[in-house]
Amino acid sequence: MRLMLDTCVVIDLLTDPENMSQGARDLLGDPENTLFASCETMRELVVHFNNKQLLNKRWKSAEELLQAVEYDLNIEFLSIRRNVVYTYSRLLLNEAQGHNDPSDHIIISHAIAEHMALMSSDRKFPFYRNQGLELIEY
Repeated sequence: MRLMLDTCVVIDLLTDPENMSQGARDLLGDPENTLFASCETMRELVVHFNNKQLLNKRWKSAEELLQAVEYDLNIEFLSIRRNVVYTYSRLLLNEAQGHNDPSDHIIISHAIAEHMALMSSDRKFPFYRNQGLELIEY
């Protein structure tokens, strides 16, 4: 299975994977599954790092952080291609829950466009299932 990981999943894997459910850890650790993250997720991690909000005590630079994601966690970065932007342009937003995070919308669109299941703990994401999102909640 090809799994797209939301930013919260990558952060949990980096900081405290034991806080994740056993089912989520099993899915992420299954060698049959390939893990991916949108470049939007990587951008969010760099912003958090540079704003000293996250992960600064463990890595000396944002580049080291990205290398840990790519090489230690074996997560492949996916570029945002044209099909993702078109999917994003058609995405109906979850206004009822005030979901106005453009990074989330890009990540959701990326998963839909690439036909991948998206793993997330975000409670606003189920709304997007009727638009083609295959969501794995943990």
